[in-house]
Amino acid sequence: MIEIRTLHTIQELQLIQKLEKKVWGMEPIPIHQTITAVRNGGLMLGAFVDGELVGFSYSFPGYANGNSFLCSHLLGVHPDYQHRGIGKALKEEQKKAALNKGYSLLTWTYDPLESKNAYLNLSKLGAICSTYIENCYGDMNDSLNSGLPSDRFKLEWWVDRQFRLPDGGKEWRIPWEYAQNEMPKLPNIEPHLSEIEDYDLVFVPIPAAFQQMKQQDNMLVINWRMKTRTIFQTLFSKGYVAIALEKEQEGPVHYYKLVKRKLLEAEKHAN
Repeated sequence: MIEIRTLHTIQELQLIQKLEKKVWGMEPIPIHQTITAVRNGGLMLGAFVDGELVGFSYSFPGYANGNSFLCSHLLGVHPDYQHRGIGKALKEEQKKAALNKGYSLLTWTYDPLESKNAYLNLSKLGAICSTYIENCYGDMNDSLNSGLPSDRFKLEWWVDRQFRLPDGGKEWRIPWEYAQNEMPKLPNIEPHLSEIEDYDLVFVPIPAAFQQMKQQDNMLVINWRMKTRTIFQTLFSKGYVAIALEKEQEGPVHYYKLVKRKLLEAEKHAN
């Protein structure tokens, strides 16, 4: 059984610091920052199994263009407890708490080449994305990010509504091919991006096993980074929004599903 509760005390936040080190192998956020945030509109949630902290999410208030939102900065799960639905459970509890605090929008970032995060954020939770940030955090030396520009998607999670896509429409599935080492790679499709507005739906491939590829062929991963950077920035500049990650049952790639934002239908729902 997973117990999720709001954390407030210095002792609880010290537990969070220990888990941060375990998950990312980097220095944790100072307690004077996290405790100030949770006392002023922020939120720290902890997930416990048999009384042991195994996951957390941390968010703080944000403000832009006259509107407030909740900026979800970190979500981590102990390596021994990953792939058990704890991340999704933390996000669902975060959604409830955000609505109770009066927020309708949550934002956070993640690496667009991380397919597991993409599937959770877009396909399971229903967040959308139309913002691409190059090298968002600069050079990072932790185990997951070292050796690559820290490009990020910045998500919008509208917790008071859901989006629906009308059926039909003209679609384009961006091709990929095998490299000499039998790993997937993207060909040069930049010349074809000028025609992209002809399509209502665009499917963009990404590696299914990004971290494994990084360990075996870092240059190929950099190639994926740079080519998908161009593709996503072009799509977002032309009014497309990422709404889902479609998993292929077999094969080395999964596909982002992007649609023209004007085709999305938003339906508000009761809290």
